Amino acid sequence: MIIMDMSAPVEKIKGIGPKTAELLHNVNLNTVGDLVYCLPRVYENYQTTTTISELRPGNVVIRGKISDLRTVRTSRRRLTLTEGVIRDETGAIRTVWFNQPYRAKQFDSKREYYFTGKYEFKNRRYVLTSPAATLVQDSEHEGSAASFQPIYSAKNTIKPQTFQKILQNLRPFFAKIPDLLPCDTDGPSFLKPGARAEALFCLHFPESPEDAEHGRQYLAYEELFELILAAKLNKQANQKLRSEPLKFDANPTREIVRSLPFQLTGAQRRATWDILQGLEKSIPMNRLLQGDVGSGKTIVAALAAAQATHQGHQVALLAPTAILAAQHYEGLSELFHKIEQQHSALKMPRVALLTGATRGKKQLKAQIKNGEIDFVIGTHALLTDDTNFKSLAFCIIDEQHRFGVQQRQKLLLKSPRDKAPHLLSMTATPIPRSLQLTVFGDLDVSILNELPAGRQPITTSILKEIDQKDQLYPAMRELLAKGQQIYWICQLIEDNANSDATPVKRQAKKLATVFTDSKIGVLHGKMKAAEKDQIMTDFAANKIQILVSTTVVEVGVNVPNANMIIIQDAEHYGLAQLHQLRGRVGRGDQPASCYLLTTGEGRPSRRLKEMERSTDGFYLAEVDLKLRGPGEIYGAMQHGDLNLQVANLSDTRLIALASHHAGEFAKHPERLREYPELASRIKKYQQITTLN
Repeated sequence: MIIMDMSAPVEKIKGIGPKTAELLHNVNLNTVGDLVYCLPRVYENYQTTTTISELRPGNVVIRGKISDLRTVRTSRRRLTLTEGVIRDETGAIRTVWFNQPYRAKQFDSKREYYFTGKYEFKNRRYVLTSPAATLVQDSEHEGSAASFQPIYSAKNTIKPQTFQKILQNLRPFFAKIPDLLPCDTDGPSFLKPGARAEALFCLHFPESPEDAEHGRQYLAYEELFELILAAKLNKQANQKLRSEPLKFDANPTREIVRSLPFQLTGAQRRATWDILQGLEKSIPMNRLLQGDVGSGKTIVAALAAAQATHQGHQVALLAPTAILAAQHYEGLSELFHKIEQQHSALKMPRVALLTGATRGKKQLKAQIKNGEIDFVIGTHALLTDDTNFKSLAFCIIDEQHRFGVQQRQKLLLKSPRDKAPHLLSMTATPIPRSLQLTVFGDLDVSILNELPAGRQPITTSILKEIDQKDQLYPAMRELLAKGQQIYWICQLIEDNANSDATPVKRQAKKLATVFTDSKIGVLHGKMKAAEKDQIMTDFAANKIQILVSTTVVEVGVNVPNANMIIIQDAEHYGLAQLHQLRGRVGRGDQPASCYLLTTGEGRPSRRLKEMERSTDGFYLAEVDLKLRGPGEIYGAMQHGDLNLQVANLSDTRLIALASHHAGEFAKHPERLREYPELASRIKKYQQITTLN
């Protein structure tokens, strides 16, 4: 039988000319396989179509024509309404879309559409709210209406109907799609010859919801198997490397702990002990230290670093920004200097800061190469070819998701050629347990799930933008009167025709007219590094009382006197990012507050309600996983596209099946040569899931 070539270019498909091919390439759809795996966004069941005369409140599907379309701007700033009337042979109803003005020109009044949306009572009348629309003609296959219809997402200028037409042309060839996974006895019963071809056909051409679910189950298993196998192969590869064993000496650890102005939490003690034990091994430690914002990861890393330098080796700490690197340097230098003053016989690490703005870089790099510097803290400047170490045995990467695989590996390759350094990756993005087990396999993980003593809880409130004058401004004035400071977060730097979000510059001008006695500062990503550093230095010194910023303050910035954060257009942010932003406040001993400003008429999303309800980052990470799926969360954690489209990491049964099957397969990794397409996909996942 002729096998369908999944790697063939899209130009080989009937009906795809040069123009369509170019559009497909622009959205990274380059091969037959890319198209086949471009799955439907949702499915519409047109068997449930209701006539207008029989409509009841709730989610509905109706078939009709639309007319009388118009767009109006409401008196409330930045909200547009596009209204129209949908008619069938039994009656007419009104429909409305919010902030979607393009809808006014989308429809042909002479043609029939399926409209899917929520029929509800709003503003003293019943309307169909923000319905999805599909031309009846486009939902017909070979002259007969499909009752269960896949709906594809628009990709830039490629219409969903274009996808449907292309896939219809491919339909006769689906049976020729080759198998991808090994059909071993270790796999589940549904993993049989032809399972992949059958699953993909069911997803693109289902006759019922059961068909779509059948296809989903196979593809979910396929994704999980690939991901878990990649993680297990990474673990095996790591076990073959050798590192410098760093023997534990209690003296430096004991004296640092005694000198701290606070007591370590139980979680910090456990994590430190785990890391110190890992450093003693001749196989390189590969540990992820994850702790919620403000949980004290830096001091745990410092204890481990002191242990490595005490053994005569060097440590490098890689931070994503100069501001964060400088904070680490200042805090750790002060700590180690204080201990040496108290215990002159106890040698503490000689610490240096290396960033793009560091003066005398040539001399500093010579000192690092000669071993005169024990602990180097820096940014991407650590990765340059002329930055060399005498004996780099331990690497710490802060906010590891901010660095790509190649960047991390470049740092690790600066150790002696025959040895791999121990690696501690830190993140303040809590990773759901199910994602840990699946993505990282048997990776060692330490969790800081306790906040230091004295930390005050952060009160979070959802507030409509129109209520800020009466409710928010008084709270801001009260806090400013106490000498405390405020963050105000905006999405954009300047006005953008494609977005209704409030920009930093406009908001700063507005606040300057309202809070005339306060100094307003502006911070955003397009500013020069020196300018950003100066703004943050002034804010830390309370020379700026209200800092209007984009999300550049999301990670690492520590200003204990800032105890209020306002996040404008909060509905536009993901849950993890909202939690990270909230973590900029509540870092001292004063109560702190977070306001989530929303626009529009609708109720707050579940995402915002969960933010209001909980400050537990690990709980919110699990919620985020359910709301958004693993692809988006992992994409935020680390460079690289995880690309999980259908797998649900709360499906413990499938995870268990895939883990067992992948574990058995990993015992004989040479078998991958028998499965070249699988091997290629596994290699991609290995690059994404590895921490080294």
